[in-house]
Amino acid sequence: MALWNQSIPEEPSEKPVEKPPVMPPPVQSVPIAQPKPIIASTRDETVFGSGVTIEGKIEGDSNVRIAGKFKGDIKIEGDLNIEKGAHLGAKIHAANVTIGGEVEGNVISTGQVKLLESGQLIGDLKANTLTVAAGSRMRGHVEFGWSASEAVKFINGRARDDKIEKNGNAG
Repeated sequence: MALWNQSIPEEPSEKPVEKPPVMPPPVQSVPIAQPKPIIASTRDETVFGSGVTIEGKIEGDSNVRIAGKFKGDIKIEGDLNIEKGAHLGAKIHAANVTIGGEVEGNVISTGQVKLLESGQLIGDLKANTLTVAAGSRMRGHVEFGWSASEAVKFINGRARDDKIEKNGNAG
């Protein structure tokens, strides 16, 4: 028994062990990849299969491959591939056009048009370059190989003479 005046020896107290603070791992700086510009060789391609019939308008910047039937307007910045057996009634504006099926309508290409052996075009064609395979068929007016500045020199397929226009004596 302890008296009030008597001190009680204290039991040795345990000091808590200090743990080092947990630090998150250092953040590494990772460069963010910048988006790459889309170029023709890496464009996505939209495919319309042989059992598909579409009427309307196609616009965009990707490549398009048509194996079925289409009627309307096509205006794309990519390439247009018309497969053997496809039937199109369309006005076409595209970078490069490959015709393996049947097209009825005008074709304007900023690049190359390839008319394959199985290809048929009924309509006018304007392109930078034209490749025609033996066996292909075409009916219409063709212009190719002219730069934009050279094309201005021609009106209705005839050479323009600035002197005749100034005098007003066109023949």
